[in-house]
Amino acid sequence: MRALRFLVAASLAAAGTAPATLLMATPAAHAASTTPQTVPALQSWSPGTGSFAWTPASRVVIDPAYSDQLSGDANTFATDLSALEGRTVAVAQGTPNPGDIALTLGGSQPTEGYTMTVGDSISIQGSTTTGEFWGTRTALQLLHQSPTITAGTATDAPAKSERGLMVDTGRNFFPVGWIENQIRDMSYLKMNYLHLHLSDTYGFRLESDTHPEITSAQHYSKQDIADIVALGNQYHVMIVPEIDMPGHTDAILSGELSIGNDYRLKDSSGNASSSYIDLSIPGARTLMSDLINEYLPLFTNSPYWHLGADEYVTDYSAYPQLLAYAQQNYGPNATAKDTYYGFVNWADSLVRGNPTAPKTMRMWNDGIGSGDGTITPNADIIVEFWANGALTPQQLIDAGHTVANASWTPTYYVYGGAKPNTTWMYQSWNPDLFESTHTIDNPAANLGSLIHVWCDNPSAETVDQTAENLKYPLRDLAQMTWGSPKLTTTYADFVPIMDAIGRDPLWPGSQPQSHDLALGQPTTASSVENGTSFTPDLATDGNPATRWSSDYSDPQWLQVDLGTTHTVTEVKLSWETAYASAFQIQVSDDATTWTTIYSTTTGTGGTQDLTGLNGTGRYIRMYGTTRATQWGYSLWSFEVYGT
Repeated sequence: MRALRFLVAASLAAAGTAPATLLMATPAAHAASTTPQTVPALQSWSPGTGSFAWTPASRVVIDPAYSDQLSGDANTFATDLSALEGRTVAVAQGTPNPGDIALTLGGSQPTEGYTMTVGDSISIQGSTTTGEFWGTRTALQLLHQSPTITAGTATDAPAKSERGLMVDTGRNFFPVGWIENQIRDMSYLKMNYLHLHLSDTYGFRLESDTHPEITSAQHYSKQDIADIVALGNQYHVMIVPEIDMPGHTDAILSGELSIGNDYRLKDSSGNASSSYIDLSIPGARTLMSDLINEYLPLFTNSPYWHLGADEYVTDYSAYPQLLAYAQQNYGPNATAKDTYYGFVNWADSLVRGNPTAPKTMRMWNDGIGSGDGTITPNADIIVEFWANGALTPQQLIDAGHTVANASWTPTYYVYGGAKPNTTWMYQSWNPDLFESTHTIDNPAANLGSLIHVWCDNPSAETVDQTAENLKYPLRDLAQMTWGSPKLTTTYADFVPIMDAIGRDPLWPGSQPQSHDLALGQPTTASSVENGTSFTPDLATDGNPATRWSSDYSDPQWLQVDLGTTHTVTEVKLSWETAYASAFQIQVSDDATTWTTIYSTTTGTGGTQDLTGLNGTGRYIRMYGTTRATQWGYSLWSFEVYGT
C-alpha cells in the first residue's frame, strides 16, 4: 500500500459514492420478519413451530460417533458460551436434552456449509468440522441477542472461500493480543483468512535465526507465531504470511547494511534505493531464499505464502545490471523486466518445492505487465488485484491465474487516509466487482476479499482505535463475501443488526461480568509532562484518543483509586510512542505499601493486555522504571479488570 493506493482511495472516499457504472446486482433481501438476525445473514431459513430456550442447565453435546473430530470445537464453543453467559457451560456426549446444543458431522453440505435445526434443542451438522463450527457461530450470535430462538431450519454456506482481514504490521506493530482478538472476532463473523504483512518500510516483524540482524525491536517471536497459528486453528482462521520482496525491503536492507552487506539496487549513476533489493546480487538471492525457507514451516495452517512483489522498479532502463542479469540467465532477447519475472518464478519454485512445507504462492498484481518481457509469471501463482495495471482481472484469469479481489475501493483502510465506504460496499458492491468497474466471467476463479489495513502513517491512530474502527467494515465485508440474501436493503438499516450481534464474547469488555474498574476513577501520577495538558485522568477517561504523559525521567508512576478493594485479574495498557521497557503493576490497600503482581524488563509498547494476574487492593499503579525512548511515559489508556 503506497502513495498511489492512498491518493486514489482518498479521492474515491471523498466522492462519497461510486460512479453509477459500478452499481451491480446483489442478492435479494430476506423477509426480515421471518429470518433470524445474523451477520452474515443465513442463506436460507425455513420457519418451524415453537422455540428453543437456553437455560442455566443447557450444555454443548457431542455426537459420540464424532467425538475425536468435534471435541476441540465443542470446548471452544463452550468457552465462548461461558463468557457470554457468565457461567461455566458443560460439554457432554450423548443425546441432547431440551435446551442443549448438539454438534454432529455428516450430510452433503459444501465444505464450509452447515445445517442448523432449532427445536426444543438445537442440532448443528456440517460435512466438515469447519462447516459445523460456522454453525456454532450462528448459534452464538443468536444467543447474544436472546436466550430464546424461534424454531426453524437454517441451511448455510459461503459464496466466497476467502473472507477476512489483512494487517500491515510491517509499518505499525500490532501486538499479539490485538491479533488474537481479531482472530476471534473474525471467526464470530465466519471470516477465515488473516493476512499478516510482516515486513515493510519501518519494520521486519519476525524473529530470525538465519538473519537476526534484520529483526526489528518490536517483533513476533516464533513462539508468538505458533500461539497465533494455534488460536487460528482453534477458530478455523488461516494465518497467511507476507514478507514483501523485492520492493519494500527497507528494513531488510537496513539490517544487512548494519553488518556490511549492501544489497540495495543502485541506478547507473550510483544512487541507491532504500526500498529495492538488487536481484542481480547472488548474496541478495541467498538472503531471500533463507527467509522464505526459514518461515514456510512456521505458518502451519496456511496453504499460502505471499511474496508481495508489488511496486518494484518503474524505470528498468535506469538499472543496466538487471538487463545484464536477464540476458545472462534468460537469453539474449531478454529484457530487464525479465529479471523481475524470473525472480517471481524462482520464488514460486522455492515455495512450492520446500521439502517440509510446500505452499501455493500469491502476489499483488501491479508488477505484471503485458509484452514487457520474454517471461511471464507462473500460472499457478494466485494474483491479488488491487491496482489497475496492464492486465485486467479477466485477463489474469485467462492467463491461468486464480485471483482475489483486493481493490482499494471498498476494501482499503489507510492510516491517515481513506477508509472503506461501508454504505457503498453494502448497497452497491459485490466481490466480483473489481477496481474501475472490472468484472469477470467466472466467479469461481475469484477466491474472495479482505479488509486491508495499510499503515502508511503509523502515528495517525492507535491500534485500539483501529480495532474499534474495523468493527463495521468487517461485518459489512462478511455479509458481502458470504453472499447470502440481505436482511435489509439499506446500510442504515443494517447497522442496528450489526450492533445487535455485537462482538465475540471474548472481546475485551464484552463479557457481562467484565467492567473496567479504573474507568472514571480518581487517577494521579508522579508527574505531568512539562507545560502540557496530558493529565493522569486522561488515561482512565474511556477515550482512546486522550492520554497521560510524564516528565522525561525515571522512575514514574500512574495510580488509580478503585474506590473499594478488588481482586485484579487483568490490566490493559495502551501505550503511546513513549512506552516503558521496564515496569511493574502494583496493588495496595493504603497507597503506601505496594505488592507487585506483574513485572517486566522487556516491554514492547503498543497495547499490552496482561491477563492471569492475581492481586488484591483498593489502589493500583503502573510503576515505570526504564523508559524505552528519550521521552517520558505516555498511556492512552490504563484499564483494570477483576472482581
